[in-house]
Amino acid sequence: MTHVQHLKPFLRKTPFHAPMEALMHGNGWIRWMGYYSPAFFDSVSGEYFATRTGCTLYDVSPLIKYSIRGADAAKFMNFLVTRDITKVKPMQAAYTAWCDDDGKMIEEGTIFRLGENDFILNAALHQLHWLHESAYGFDVTIEEISERLCGLALQGPTSRDLLKVMGVGGIETLPHFGIMETTLDGHWMRIDRAGFTGDLGYELWVKPESAHWLWDTLMRLGDPYKIAPIGSQALDMVRIEAGFILVDADYIGAMHAIRPTQRESPIEAGIGWAVGLKKDAYFVGKRALQQEKAKVTSRHILMGIEVEGRKPANGAFLYADKAAKQEIGLTTSGMWSPILKKSIAFARVPPAYAKPGTEIWTEIWYPKEKKIERLMARCTVTSRMFFDPPRKKA
Repeated sequence: MTHVQHLKPFLRKTPFHAPMEALMHGNGWIRWMGYYSPAFFDSVSGEYFATRTGCTLYDVSPLIKYSIRGADAAKFMNFLVTRDITKVKPMQAAYTAWCDDDGKMIEEGTIFRLGENDFILNAALHQLHWLHESAYGFDVTIEEISERLCGLALQGPTSRDLLKVMGVGGIETLPHFGIMETTLDGHWMRIDRAGFTGDLGYELWVKPESAHWLWDTLMRLGDPYKIAPIGSQALDMVRIEAGFILVDADYIGAMHAIRPTQRESPIEAGIGWAVGLKKDAYFVGKRALQQEKAKVTSRHILMGIEVEGRKPANGAFLYADKAAKQEIGLTTSGMWSPILKKSIAFARVPPAYAKPGTEIWTEIWYPKEKKIERLMARCTVTSRMFFDPPRKKA
């Protein structure tokens, strides 16, 4: 007789797990890259408004972090990603994408340039194998350092004021996507001015042994600044308002697509602005993207739409007219925005319909009194950046 050993699912805990668990009013944990991660603490709407009116903490420790160093590190990064790395100076960050040879997006994320040949690449999916393959012939050392750093996203209009009270000198002059390092109470900390909320905000990175100090200090000093912890459900709301795409929600990474037709280029994913076709260096997928741009072969562009009425258009079909005779695309992420008082969504539309101001229609199905109702709603194509306050870059 063969005995099968059943293993219990094992999730790791980030260095911030204990203080987060103490504030968890419900069992709001989900899995994120093998870690416990909060989906919510108490009220999702309360966490959402805290981000837009005060400041919030979100544990970003499960993000996968790769250190890329060596004599050819800058040359390799310029070969790997779509952005022109020569324009990213030391102690600056940049949002970028990286593609396969067909110009299809493997993933997008943030790159941190700490020195001339010293980079950290943040990713949501494991990419070490692809990085090593791409680095053939380059004098670089690529290493995953995910467990050596843990981080909190401190986001919201009062986030800068809280860091000033905390004693972070020079935080008021840190530019958008700037990086700085400091030492407080004997604890080293790296700060970058970025985030996933589209608001004023920062990411704070410390060594795991400093995690409790960072959390306790922020929560102790943050009460006058309306500080609150948030989970991924509230974060998903603010990132949609900000126009930020999410892997496995708005696109499928090229290495994870079941069918080749599921792969998308950065242009189709709506981040064509992050593709540096004019940079001198060749990068992976450049020729394919040049042809796509020149011959206008993009199947669709991920745009924003404003939907009439109050019903969220999540995963809805899109049509050229109200009669629904010509299907032209579908929505990915969608929501009712409490602060904008609008129903908004990301929409995959053909290039001919991607001009802001274009009128299209969406078919929304929703439950009402124990039955399913159908609604045809008028939509207006717009930029995905629905919420873009001046304070984000000020």
